[in-house]
Amino acid sequence: MSNVKVNTVCGEVSSSELGLTLAHEHLVIGMPGWEYDNTMAPFNRKEAVDACMETMRQIKAVGIKTLIDPAPMDVGRMPDLYREVSEKSGIHIICTTGYYSESAGASTYWKSLAAFKDVVDDIAEMFITEITSGIANTGIKAGAIKVASSEGAITEYERRFFRAAARAHKETGVPIITHTTGGTMGPEQAELLIAEGANPGNIMIGHMSDNVDMAYHLSVLQQGVFDSMDRLGLQGIENIPMDEEKYPVIIELIKTGYNRQIMLSHDSIAYWLGRRIFDQIPEEARWMLENSHPLHLFQNIIPVLKKGGVTDEQVRIVLEDNPRSLFEAR
Repeated sequence: MSNVKVNTVCGEVSSSELGLTLAHEHLVIGMPGWEYDNTMAPFNRKEAVDACMETMRQIKAVGIKTLIDPAPMDVGRMPDLYREVSEKSGIHIICTTGYYSESAGASTYWKSLAAFKDVVDDIAEMFITEITSGIANTGIKAGAIKVASSEGAITEYERRFFRAAARAHKETGVPIITHTTGGTMGPEQAELLIAEGANPGNIMIGHMSDNVDMAYHLSVLQQGVFDSMDRLGLQGIENIPMDEEKYPVIIELIKTGYNRQIMLSHDSIAYWLGRRIFDQIPEEARWMLENSHPLHLFQNIIPVLKKGGVTDEQVRIVLEDNPRSLFEAR
């Protein structure tokens, strides 16, 4: 299906208007609990908007027309700020409804409710409402659903959100974007979502670049979902492989026929909520993050891919056709 309507933070647009797309970047992020450090690290909206606008300026200069910010609601999602940035920059921004992993952001609220009832229907209803009516009182509609799993497991807590995401997806048609942890659970995430009735073509398994085992990637791709190599520029920290280890995997997958199932992005962050966590990294280790910015793909990665035999057309497919297909598949 072509030319479906896609929810952006400024309203619906045709999928044909998305253009070159960064499939996984963040404007603002705060690790769960950031809001309780306001005494020492208060939120400064102007600083946040200015930082986001600088990111928009940079990516607009290289032709990006759309940015997907798949921040779940428990890590500082700010739809109204996204709308301001989108209006000022002219770049489409797509935000998500959804929750983070149990290991990094579990909500006692949902755990408490789950002690008395099956909350999957409640969570699905919330997802559907944020997609069809809007997020809280903002009028901004989510354009995708975000779910996450822990390292080495999809916990029972997390399964509730995966099941709810599949239900909301079937009701609304919007895609599902996932977070994997530590290079694990990609195949299992795809299997679970598909078993719950989600369309493989509307599923993007995230952070696949945290694992450079080709068999791991094939076990995801062979299920018909998108393989999102979206932590390019993040390396060394939390055992994330070096970029040099990721490049051969990307090149081989693209050249061996999976170019229409690959996404490329950075998981970069324009503005940290609370204290900047990465600022706590010792000076001698800062090199691990020096390429964690949304121009890394254009300045460094694409030239390496081309030297490896990836064509300009294949790059265009990955950055333009594939993100559009994520929304169009039915």
